[in-house]
Amino acid sequence: MTRRRLVTALLVLGVVALFAVPLLLDQGASEYVGTDNQAVTAIQEQDPDYRPWFDSIVAPFSPSVESGLFALQAALGGGVLGYVLGRLRGRRLARDAGAGGAP
Repeated sequence: MTRRRLVTALLVLGVVALFAVPLLLDQGASEYVGTDNQAVTAIQEQDPDYRPWFDSIVAPFSPSVESGLFALQAALGGGVLGYVLGRLRGRRLARDAGAGGAP
C-alpha cells in the first residue's frame, strides 16, 4: 500500500470514527435536537408572549423531510465547491504545462 493510499484510508477512518464513536458511547440515551429548536425553547421560557417575526414559506411535512432537504443542500454545496476547486486546479495545471513547453 502506498503512502498516499494509507493517508487517505486513515483520514476516511478518522471521519467515520468522529461520527461513530459518540453514537456508540451514547447508546441512544440522549435526544439529538437541533439548535434551532433549543433556541426557540429558551426564548419562549424567558418571554411567553414571544412571536416570530415571520413564518417559513414552505414548511416540510416531517422532520425526516427537513433533514433530507438539509442533506441535499449540503451535497449540492459540496458538489459546487468541488467543481470550482477542480476547475481552478485544471486551469493552473494547463497554464503550468503551457508555460513549461514554451522556449
